[in-house]
Amino acid sequence: MKKTLLTIATMALILTGCKHKTELGSGINLDNLDTTANAADDFYQYACGGWMKNHPLDAEHSRYGSFDALGENLQEQLRGIIDSVSAGQNEKGSIADKIATLYNIGMDSTRLQEQGAAPLKPYLDEIAAIKNNAGAWEQLLKMHHRGNHVLFGVFGEADKDDAKQCIAWAYQTGLGLGDRDYYLTDEGNNKNVRAGYVDLMTKEFALAGYDQMSGIRADKLAQMVMNFETRLAKSQNTRLENRDPQGTFNRYTIDQAKTLAPNIDWQGYFTSMNILKGLETFNIAQPKYIKEVSLVLKDTDVEILKAYFAWHEINAAASYLSDDFVNANFDFYGRLLSGREQNRPRWKRVTATVDGALGEAMGQLYVERYFPAEAKQRMETLVDNLMVALGQRIDMATWMTDQTKANAHEKLSTILVKIGYPNKWRDYSKLEINDDSYYANIVRSNVFDMDYMLSKINKPMDRDEWQMTPQTVNAYYNPTTNEICFPAGILQPPFFDMTADEAANYGAIGVVIGHELTHGFDDQGRQYDKDGNLNDWWTEDDANNFNTNKQALINAFNECIALDDPELGLIHGNGELTLGENIADNGGLHVSYLAMQNAMAKGQLNKNLMDGYTPEQRFFLAYAAVWASNIRPQAALQLTQMDVHSLGRNRVNIALPQVTEFIEAFNIQEGNGMWLAPEKRALLW
Repeated sequence: MKKTLLTIATMALILTGCKHKTELGSGINLDNLDTTANAADDFYQYACGGWMKNHPLDAEHSRYGSFDALGENLQEQLRGIIDSVSAGQNEKGSIADKIATLYNIGMDSTRLQEQGAAPLKPYLDEIAAIKNNAGAWEQLLKMHHRGNHVLFGVFGEADKDDAKQCIAWAYQTGLGLGDRDYYLTDEGNNKNVRAGYVDLMTKEFALAGYDQMSGIRADKLAQMVMNFETRLAKSQNTRLENRDPQGTFNRYTIDQAKTLAPNIDWQGYFTSMNILKGLETFNIAQPKYIKEVSLVLKDTDVEILKAYFAWHEINAAASYLSDDFVNANFDFYGRLLSGREQNRPRWKRVTATVDGALGEAMGQLYVERYFPAEAKQRMETLVDNLMVALGQRIDMATWMTDQTKANAHEKLSTILVKIGYPNKWRDYSKLEINDDSYYANIVRSNVFDMDYMLSKINKPMDRDEWQMTPQTVNAYYNPTTNEICFPAGILQPPFFDMTADEAANYGAIGVVIGHELTHGFDDQGRQYDKDGNLNDWWTEDDANNFNTNKQALINAFNECIALDDPELGLIHGNGELTLGENIADNGGLHVSYLAMQNAMAKGQLNKNLMDGYTPEQRFFLAYAAVWASNIRPQAALQLTQMDVHSLGRNRVNIALPQVTEFIEAFNIQEGNGMWLAPEKRALLW
């Protein structure tokens, strides 16, 4: 599973080899600071308080931060690309025609209102006609072909014993609320979430007319689905259990899978998906859940299965239908779950849809317009410098034996670096975009993507393939291909300042790169060898030392407060769930700080005070500025329950006290809020 930095914006324009220029600024925007706060007590408020005051949340956002601002800019850039390709006469079936047609049909609000639920009706008619559980199985196959993974899903991923080969993986899916805990615990706002979910289903069953098709009242249909999904949730892995690479890799032959789950026709399934040929074994990531699905297929009343299938058809379509559907979905998923007050403008939603359906085609146009070749070259230099620093940090690890250090160096030396855009572009010639209905095009796009993904199974992995489009505002590390990727979308301002001294750039982008590199050696990534295989390359003593040292991060993030709200309650962080990202932040800070010291020794940055701050202080101020944001309580609660990343404030105030160089840079003393005793500080990479 690839590891991302979330939507943090990285930038690739550091000239680490250039000499210091006296005209360079500090890279610290003084307006972003809150100097009335004490940096030694609340560094996040000190470094980001001005930014938060100057960027209050608007009605459209549940969270707005520095990287969200970059995402908004990206939307404007993509809209400009769409406008430019839509301006002229395009050849039918060309990329420009597909982009323009999909965008225009999504923007045609009059037609969307006139069509109402009509684009959805053929699929609901099929479901209403189901007579028995055998018919329900046939419907499941059709829905999976359309990318709607009811009950479970099958995808193509690397064989963790032979990462050069792509095999089929069966996963737990099929919950409209996304995570089992919403159904099973009363933490935070979960009771209201469940009630709101039932209300949403009731409204949309009626809007779609499925209550009349089925002869069952909409509220009863909604409760049937809620009860059924709750049953599924009880057998699903927790998010923490799904972080275990060993626990989620369970190889089965088809005969063995039949024994585990006899009511799932595995051979028929793989035949239907056109992946039976060459399939010797496949992975079942969550066997306990798949076993329950087998029971469900045997003992569930067909009307319940039909209601469940109908709901997932409706929910998948709602964003692409009339405003009644869109508004109902927003009231639940946007307003109740995340606290947003109003939906995004239609043009932003449709731009995101075009970007999702024609990602690399849009990316190719984006790169031509916004990503100069010299940016890629400069990024390559910076990554090289960070890799040198990580190698130095490995050598400095007193808790690690020479044997494991040698293996770590070997893995580091084989990391594949991807910057900007892929060397080859995806072919969209077989994707049909027609002027019939918005949702019909979404279905065709989903089928196109499913066929593309399934075509990789039982074949060698393509290590050159990208898992993000060039315009994505994100970055990732993938352990099975041992690669780090920095798409062009994040390689732009405001996260790198060409006019700034390098100390701030190392604190911002440098830490981002170090973060992704460290994912290769976090609690999950360290279990994969240089070839991407799930393979224990550690000595027993080193593994024990690693586990002992990581406990400091687990403890710190378990104890921190994620939310203290009069209505939603007091919620602490989850140190186990967020461990991988917290290790990566910790490593990224240490690695990039060392890279800055290397640059300083070569005279590549200003050693003097700039705007009153030393290079070391500018480094940590720039790091904190990356996480400046305002967030609604509902969004903070949702992210704490669902996300493997800690909240921005804690990625500063809990992460930085772990770093001795930060303690020294701001003269933090025992008794200060940012103080952490040396024996409690985590030191891995």
